[in-house]
Amino acid sequence: MEAIQSHKLGFFLLAAIIAALLAFLIVSTGFLGLGALIAMPLVLFFLYWVLQFPNRGLTVTLIFAFLAIGAIRYFPQLPLGLSVDIALFLGLLSALFQSRDKVDFTKAKNSLMLLTMIWLAYNIAQIANSEARSMTAWAYAVRGTALYMLFTVPLTLLYANKNTDLNRFFKLIFIFSVLAAVWGLRQYYIGLDAAENRWLDAGSRSTHVLFGNLRVFSFFSDAGQFGAGIAHVGLIAFILALGPFSKRLRILFAGMALLFFFMMALSGTRGALIVPVGGLMAYLFASKNFKIMLLGLLALAAFVAFLKFSSVGNEVYQIRRLRSALDPEDASLNVRKVNQQKFAVYLADRPFGGGIGTSGYWGKRFSPGTFLADTPNDSWFVKIWAEMGVVGIILHLGILSFIGLMALFKIWKVKNPQLKQKLLALFAGYIGILLSSYGNPILGQMPTGILIYMSMAFFYLAPYLDQELQRKATSKSIP
Repeated sequence: MEAIQSHKLGFFLLAAIIAALLAFLIVSTGFLGLGALIAMPLVLFFLYWVLQFPNRGLTVTLIFAFLAIGAIRYFPQLPLGLSVDIALFLGLLSALFQSRDKVDFTKAKNSLMLLTMIWLAYNIAQIANSEARSMTAWAYAVRGTALYMLFTVPLTLLYANKNTDLNRFFKLIFIFSVLAAVWGLRQYYIGLDAAENRWLDAGSRSTHVLFGNLRVFSFFSDAGQFGAGIAHVGLIAFILALGPFSKRLRILFAGMALLFFFMMALSGTRGALIVPVGGLMAYLFASKNFKIMLLGLLALAAFVAFLKFSSVGNEVYQIRRLRSALDPEDASLNVRKVNQQKFAVYLADRPFGGGIGTSGYWGKRFSPGTFLADTPNDSWFVKIWAEMGVVGIILHLGILSFIGLMALFKIWKVKNPQLKQKLLALFAGYIGILLSSYGNPILGQMPTGILIYMSMAFFYLAPYLDQELQRKATSKSIP
């Protein structure tokens, strides 16, 4: 009896201590601290799960790339802007604990890794750029220009190099793109919530509500990124719908493509139109279907003529917005031309540019009042030119073009028809995003940047993926 009473006393004392600690935590830090304490076991389990396999780090990276920017609007006090960095770091950390015997490092001994290292070296050399104003700005901005590529490419080559990994990649981008589309439909037809209105009121309303019409941005960074990003995945879905898959899958792909292209129109992003148009032309060329390519060019010419030489559909805001992209007198287009002329003068005697992080958002934050910070670049390639000079933009375009050519040669050698169609879809998306990055700073933003870097790796993995499917086909045919 005394033993039972002592156990009860001990239990009550422990409960009292825990209650006192919780009370102190709530008083000192508020319910946020209590929430952090409760979430701790979940966080530890999540870390354990991710660290088991490096490709799980890539899975989490993709999820964060889609969701983190939008989540910041609802949880501004959390460091969600670094979530992609953390996920990639966890993937790299997991790789350190993997047995070396289980990793085929030959998959990373290729020109893609070499080009990735060359581009990284140039970005690091920019630290010595005498025009740069802030080392902190470089540290923030270099993540988008080089580090995400550096982390994503080898992780994909070494740890996400199976057909199951490629299929998981497609499933994830389709799931979160459908979610983004539904979120965007809610914004357009039902209305914005309080967090989204706060974001607009903080400075984005002038660019996202034009003539009373909302430019849908879903949970992406802005309407421009959403329009190009959803068009990118829409193009991939459309090309898969043309492939040698089951009727059910082709209908599913076609339905998603229609939904995503509709959302592209609701985003009001004129530059996003080049993603499906340019990407589809790239697909037709890569598939060596030159007769259909000619028909596609004729259809494109007819579509351009419809926009440029008619007023049909002008009562629909989205059509008017697309039509303005072909107007040489469009005010936005002329402002961009003037800004690029200013950059040309500024960079005439600066072959290495003004330094990484000196333009755009980071320029305004760390070097306000300077020419590069105060002059909008409005383009990924203009940004690279402004910050890294003519040397940097030539190197960057050369690397991207070489990767595209290598992708083409590798895809042409693939024998499995379904795998070839998947890679052709990624290739078309790659070309579409490169083309759209001239008009908007698309390539370095989330989630598009991560999708493109993983696509690069899958291009180089094409022969290994094809061999894997051939081995499986052979093993099934053996009685």
